[in-house]
Amino acid sequence: MLLGTVLVLLLLGSAGPASAHAALRGADPGDGSVVKSAPRHVTLTFTESVALLDDSFRIYSPDNHRVPLGEPEHADGRSDTARIGLPGGLDDGTYTVAWRVVSADSHPVSGAFTFSIGKPSPTAPAAPAAPAEHPITASLYDTGRYLAYIAAALLIGTVAFAALCRPPDTAPLRMPLVTGWWTLLTSTAVLLVLRAPYENGTSPATAFDLSAFTGVLTGRPGIALLTRLALLVLTAAVLLRLPRLRRAHGEPDGRTSPARLAVGTVLAVALALTWAAAEHASAGIQVPVAMTSSVLHLLAMACWLGGLTALLIVLFRADAPPPVATVTRFSRLAFLSVTVLVVTGVYQSWRGLGSWSALADSSYGRTLAVKLVVTAALLLAAGLSRRLTLGLATAVSSTETETEMEEKQKGKEEEEKAVEGATAAVRERLPELVASATSDKAPPTAPALPASDDGTPDSPPSAPSPALPSGPTPSDPNEPPLDRYRRALRVSVLVEAVVAVVVLLVTTVLTSTLPARAEAEAAATGTAPIAGLPAATVVTIPYALDVPGGKGSVQITLDPGRVGENGIQAVAFDPAGALDSVPELRLSFTLAEKDIGPIDAGLTDRGGYWATSDLNLPLPGTWTMKATIRVSEVDQVTESHPLRIEP
Repeated sequence: MLLGTVLVLLLLGSAGPASAHAALRGADPGDGSVVKSAPRHVTLTFTESVALLDDSFRIYSPDNHRVPLGEPEHADGRSDTARIGLPGGLDDGTYTVAWRVVSADSHPVSGAFTFSIGKPSPTAPAAPAAPAEHPITASLYDTGRYLAYIAAALLIGTVAFAALCRPPDTAPLRMPLVTGWWTLLTSTAVLLVLRAPYENGTSPATAFDLSAFTGVLTGRPGIALLTRLALLVLTAAVLLRLPRLRRAHGEPDGRTSPARLAVGTVLAVALALTWAAAEHASAGIQVPVAMTSSVLHLLAMACWLGGLTALLIVLFRADAPPPVATVTRFSRLAFLSVTVLVVTGVYQSWRGLGSWSALADSSYGRTLAVKLVVTAALLLAAGLSRRLTLGLATAVSSTETETEMEEKQKGKEEEEKAVEGATAAVRERLPELVASATSDKAPPTAPALPASDDGTPDSPPSAPSPALPSGPTPSDPNEPPLDRYRRALRVSVLVEAVVAVVVLLVTTVLTSTLPARAEAEAAATGTAPIAGLPAATVVTIPYALDVPGGKGSVQITLDPGRVGENGIQAVAFDPAGALDSVPELRLSFTLAEKDIGPIDAGLTDRGGYWATSDLNLPLPGTWTMKATIRVSEVDQVTESHPLRIEP
């Protein structure tokens, strides 16, 4: 199930660019504006705080050359702005500004717009730029975030279940505890390594750029991830010392002292804060209330869904079924968690939506609606589990009552048998006792038993045996109620856990979607949430060689596919359409009518694809693009394709 949801997430992640959470509210100079003289700065204002990158601004002159720039900064110390200084002596014409920043909730956002000095150029230049995100990096990063959510729920929920529900057999819980800790540690480390490529929209191979990595460590998302790693190390130390502390203080198994409960609560809250400090809650309105709500929401989710997994493991893997007290305690914990989830979820939904109409009119609202439907199904499954828990408690109570009655009846029968045995012994010695009573040296006689009409002593009357309580017997074809409730509870909890995984998947998608409130705020100012970059030119070139692995195609993307600087990405595919790896890929461009070329693109291997960012095509016209694909040490093929380059 987990593998399936991860694959779904990979497909979702590669379907298109993720929506960011900061929207461009305005620009100075404005998009499409004409100013009389060259401005000293370009300033952007966003709907929330943003972090700046080394390459946050790229500005292109009317002749499509990149304008030299300094370091980006925040305007007037405001964290929701980005500003870059312009050099003096800029020519008249239309300039294109391409920008990329990181929103306060850790998601990168990019766009482009134009302004003109003096008067607009006859033909507006295109802004060559890398894609808003690299599909492989984005998919890996989203998968790591999803696994981190699952691992946090598993780790926190398992510890909460063991400490608060006190199952007698905790051995089966070691597996989810260790799995949750290692998964959260690994996913957090991967997210930290991929943070720089994710922010810059580059391939995973650029994660090994030391300068970019050290820059990440100074930003809020990087600090949050580093803090999470430190907290995980501290959590491991506490969990490893816990059994020895229990033995040293003589605590009974299954019991946790208030001091250690307090330590565990502090660690859980600190872990939850590493999410709240770098996602939705850290930006927008009512930040302190939102962060508190986010922490409570995450902890309630972990106690419910992680505890649910722990209960499921105990039900299936423990040597003996858990006592009804353990199941009842979890039922109360789950009810409290659901209450917290509903309250905090309503607040967070209001904060993100801004209006009821956004529930149907925005991507955030539609994703939220899906989450609400799946959560409702989860609540129905939880309600069924709660009913089965009450039924199990009733069945256990009834079974204990029947056992007590059987033990009491058995005691009465044993007492009656003892009396009957004593009476029989007296009857056997009666002649001897009578003879002894008539002699001079007769010993003290035993008390005589009352005689019946025929002269024989009577035995004490026997009490009638009460009837045994009715109920299923081993030969009864009907299943005992206790076993029936336990089996139904296992199935119900399993269904609940499966639906919970889907809820976590939708939650991960929701955190990668632009909140409707921010979208509406940006739309009110007349600025699109993300300005679109000029459309790229995409060409697919098939190739075929009569050797193993010698068939496939290469998809080549030129951005923007116009005169001037262009970025190129080339990806190889096998005949089935799956990503393929080739040892070498070369591209050259020739404009025969002007006797220009061939110009080598200078592609480099970027870890799964080939790319360059500085191909200069100086003139418009129909160019010949020649691709040379090497499929082995000695085999290669060259294919040509015409390519129209616009001014």
